[in-house]
Amino acid sequence: MKKLLILTIALCSISVSAQKINWMSLEEAVAAQKVTPKKIFIDAYTVWCGPCKMLDKNTFSNKDVATYVNENYYAVKFNAEGNETISFKDQTFTNPNFDATKSGRNSSHQLAGYFGVRAYPTIIFLDEDNNLIAPLPGYKTPQQFELYLKLFETDDYKNITAQGDWEAYQSNFKYEFEE
Repeated sequence: MKKLLILTIALCSISVSAQKINWMSLEEAVAAQKVTPKKIFIDAYTVWCGPCKMLDKNTFSNKDVATYVNENYYAVKFNAEGNETISFKDQTFTNPNFDATKSGRNSSHQLAGYFGVRAYPTIIFLDEDNNLIAPLPGYKTPQQFELYLKLFETDDYKNITAQGDWEAYQSNFKYEFEE
C-alpha cells in the first residue's frame, strides 16, 4: 500500500510538472541551443507589473501553452528591472542604476534596452542564432499567445511582408489551445 501511495504521488508530480513551463536563464538557453537548436522566448517582466502577474497566472500556467513552449522553445524569465549580470552575444548587461531599497519601480536593465522593451510585459522572440525576431508587448491570453508562438516557431512570419498577409494569416489561423 505504501509503494502504491508513493507511485501515485510521483505520477501526480510528473503530470503537474509537465504542465509548467521549464524556465531557464538566458545563458542556459543559449547553451542549450548549441546542443539542440530551438528558438528562445524571453518573458521580460517586472515585480510590480499587474499584467505580468496575469500572464504568469492565466497564460504561462495554461497546459497547452506550457506543453507547446517546452517542446518548441527555450523559455527565459527576465526581470527587466532586476540586478542580475547577463552575458549575451559577447556583451555583459547589467542594471547600473538599480536601487535595492526600492520596492516598486526601478531602473531598466541594459538588456531590456538592447531588446527595445518599452512596456511590461514584453515577450521577446529570438531565432536559433539568437537574433531578434520581434518583441511582443502586453498581456496575451493563451489563444492570443498561441498565434505568435506558432507564427514564430514555424517561421511563417518570414512570409508576412504586408498588412494583407498578416490579416490573412490571422483569419486562417486554427486555434487549438484551450482558454
